[in-house]
Amino acid sequence: MTTEHRALRTELEALTTEAFRPDLAEIDTLPTLDIARLMNGEDAGVAAAVALRLPQISAAIDGIAARMAQGGRLVYTGAGTAGRLGVLDASECPPTFNTRPGQVVGMIAGGPEAMVTSVEGAEDSAELARTDLDALGIGVCDTVVGISASGRTPYAVGAVEHARALGALTVGLSCNAGSALATAAEHGIEVVVGPELLTGSTRLKAGTAQKLVLNMLSTITMIRLGKTYGNLMVDVRASNEKLRARSRRIVALATGAGDAEIEAALTATGGEVKNAVLVILAGVDGPTAARLLEESGGHLRAALATTGG
Repeated sequence: MTTEHRALRTELEALTTEAFRPDLAEIDTLPTLDIARLMNGEDAGVAAAVALRLPQISAAIDGIAARMAQGGRLVYTGAGTAGRLGVLDASECPPTFNTRPGQVVGMIAGGPEAMVTSVEGAEDSAELARTDLDALGIGVCDTVVGISASGRTPYAVGAVEHARALGALTVGLSCNAGSALATAAEHGIEVVVGPELLTGSTRLKAGTAQKLVLNMLSTITMIRLGKTYGNLMVDVRASNEKLRARSRRIVALATGAGDAEIEAALTATGGEVKNAVLVILAGVDGPTAARLLEESGGHLRAALATTGG
């Protein structure tokens, strides 16, 4: 074993996410139901671990929303499971919140191929992260979120360090205390969920914790940006029959209007749910609704207030 390999092994052994659980050493001999109960019990503590970091999560969201309101982008970066979770969250934003192309980006070490297969060595390259970010042209209005269960992944840490040097807002999401990733970022979020059921398998509790935090980062940011009206997704993009049906239901829930009025409003606004709601509640035509929303920065509640609605 080389000195470098020995140092890495020592580093990993010190991480909570890599810790060995002697009490589970014979898990493979247990009945399936008992293993399922053990896993379920482990997962039950994840939300509580996230709850301990709500102040840090909220502060990060306020920073992200402020920059995105100025036209900035939200960029997730990570390797392996962490990177895939970032790509997943980013890919859900266009249909859910009608974000513009490239407004929320998932950047995974090794590129698209790494979504479905391992790309050897990609996670170990901070230089690769810098190259990937430079290709995006990261600037001061953007936010870069590094995601890494261990908090030491060179790709994630390198991305955050480079983004911060470029003036972007940076967030470091990890599952170990005192991580290099949190230290490198302006907003460090360390959700410590403890050792995994399978030693070092951070797609389990750590992955679940990361998914929960990413849900918050994107969803609450979009709420702050006016992408919702109450708890209704009024910016949903109706790209298929299910979403078109959901659009009609959202307009109905927001306005209480009947089917004919809803169809007329959606037709008048080119299928834009938020605009259709404004047409019905404020009694304006489609072009006026579009203008009012533009003047209010896309916030439906603010647009309604200008009409006395």
